[in-house]
Formats: sequence, C-alpha cells, structure tokens
Amino acid sequence: MSDRYVLAIITALISAVFTPLVKKLAIRVNAIDIPKDARRVHTKPVPVMGGLAIYIAFVLGVILYNGILTTSQTGIIIGATVIVIGGIIDDIKDLRPRYKLLIQIIAAICLLMSGVKISMITNPFRDFYPFISMGWINIPVTIIWIVGVTNAFNLIDGLDGLAAGIAFISCVTLMIVSILSGRLEAAFLTAVLSGAILGFLPYNFNPASIFMGDTGSQLLGFLLAAISIEGAIKSATAFVIAVPILAFALPIYDTLFAMIRRKVHGKPMMQADKGHLHHRLLAMGLSQKQAVIIMYFISAILGGIAIIAMQMSTQRAYFLLATVGVVTVLVAWKYGIFDQKE
Repeated sequence: MSDRYVLAIITALISAVFTPLVKKLAIRVNAIDIPKDARRVHTKPVPVMGGLAIYIAFVLGVILYNGILTTSQTGIIIGATVIVIGGIIDDIKDLRPRYKLLIQIIAAICLLMSGVKISMITNPFRDFYPFISMGWINIPVTIIWIVGVTNAFNLIDGLDGLAAGIAFISCVTLMIVSILSGRLEAAFLTAVLSGAILGFLPYNFNPASIFMGDTGSQLLGFLLAAISIEGAIKSATAFVIAVPILAFALPIYDTLFAMIRRKVHGKPMMQADKGHLHHRLLAMGLSQKQAVIIMYFISAILGGIAIIAMQMSTQRAYFLLATVGVVTVLVAWKYGIFDQKE
C-alpha cells in the first residue's frame, strides 16, 4: 500500500479519536454556536472548535511520519498554530474582523519566513519568457493569496459538512496535481490533511454533532493555500495560477461574488448576508444534504478541470481558467447571485 494511503488512514483515525474529545472541551469552554439569527440553518446549540481535532491530526501525522521537519513544514505548522489559536479565541469570544485579519497576516508572514512564497509565476505569453519573477512583490502577493483563500473557506462554512467536504475534494485535487508534477512533499502534506479532514467529516455531516468553527474553516483555507504554493507547479520555481484557483474555485468565486454583491448594494464588506450559494440552494427548496452534495459535485468538477489544466500548456491553462470564470459569472448573473439577500 502506498505511503500516502497509510498516512491518510493514520491521520483519519487520529482525527476520529480526537473529535469527541474536542467536542467535550468545546462544551466545557462554552464554544457553542447558538442559533440566534435567520442566517443560521441549525435549530439547536452545537459545539464548535472541531477544527482543533483536524489540526492535531495534521501535526501529529506530519511529525510521526517525518520525524525531523523541513523548514517549509515548520513554517506551515507554525502558521497553522497561529491560525488555530486565533480561531479558538474567535469561537469562544467572537473576534472583530480586523483582529482576525491581523492573525491571518501573522500566519502568512510565518510562511514567508520559512521560504514558502510565490516567487515566480508562469507567463501566459511564453513566446517572450516562460516565467515572471515576482521580486519583492512576492511578499504582498503571498500574503494576499494566503489571506484570500483562508477567508474563502471561512465564508463558505455555512452548512453541515460543507467546508470540510469541499476542502477534502480540494485536497485530493492538489494531491493528484502534486503527484503529476513530481512534488512529493506537497503530495505528502495533502495526504496527511485529507485523512485529518476525513476522520472529522462523519461528525460534521448533517446532522452535525460538532462544527469545525473558525478554528477549522480558517485552518483548512490556510493549509490548502500554503500547500498549493508548494505543489501546484510545473517546475521547481513557477506557480501556475490557473491550477489552485480552479481547485479552490467554489469558495473563491462565492467569496468574490459576496464582495461584489455587498459593494453594489452599498453594504459593509464584512456584513453577513444570505446571498451565498448554499443559501440560494436552500431557498430553492433543497434540504441541507441535497445542497451540500450539489456543491460537492460542483467542486469535484472544478477539481477535475484543475487536473486537466495542470497537463495543458500555460496558455491553454489560462484560457481554460478564463472560460470557467466567464461561464461562472454568467450563470451567477442569471440566477441572481448578485441580488442582495438579508
């Protein structure tokens, strides 16, 4: 059996064992989501902070298999720890958005200090030169990518099992891409993370007995964003923009549409609404399970497109990304995703 499968099984078992323990801890520290507004679709209090079990399983999986951590792995784990600490505080006390953003930036800086950064990207106009060096701009670009994806997964966490399932699909997509490009470290990290998510998912799927909370949704976004820099590449130096964007397309587009919707209607950017895709599916009369499965299916299709893009020329990969973007915007426009829903 491949080492990657063994890793996934081990971390799944660790996550499955720790999730009930984290649930008890969440109840003890009063990290409980009480339905108090129309946006929440659950009807009874549910413990949050379940992402801590995913974090424990991921870190133990990396350490148990590797023993001695590489510099990049150390940076990823330190950054993840910063995210988890902030997430736990948020799950208990509700941090203000600016403090959450500050914590995410600090976590991104931890990555940068370990050498995990977007130093080069592939050039769509390869006739001139194949790669574009980011120079000093790699710092803000890496921070924006990490913070953006972290928040995208945070915002899509609105139904039982939704964010965890989409993160799992994205993780498998990245693992396949990493294997195809020969990036074994990224393949190893995605195997560990996919197992950690899989062990948690049975507790989180509808009807959920525990939510991952900001601890989990931000952690998954952060880890996937970080690992994508390590693995979604065609050479040892260049970041293929199209691949990770397609792999994370559902949460990324949902977040972008929310930002546009709020801007168009003059609403504060951080003000929550019921305009996200999962809210729209529920409004159409679908059950939570049906809405989640549909979004899993969409995410899997986009993941498949990401894998195809990985094997294309750079120009074709960018063209494929642009095509998916245009089609997505047209479909969103047709079904009123930009209409304000309170």
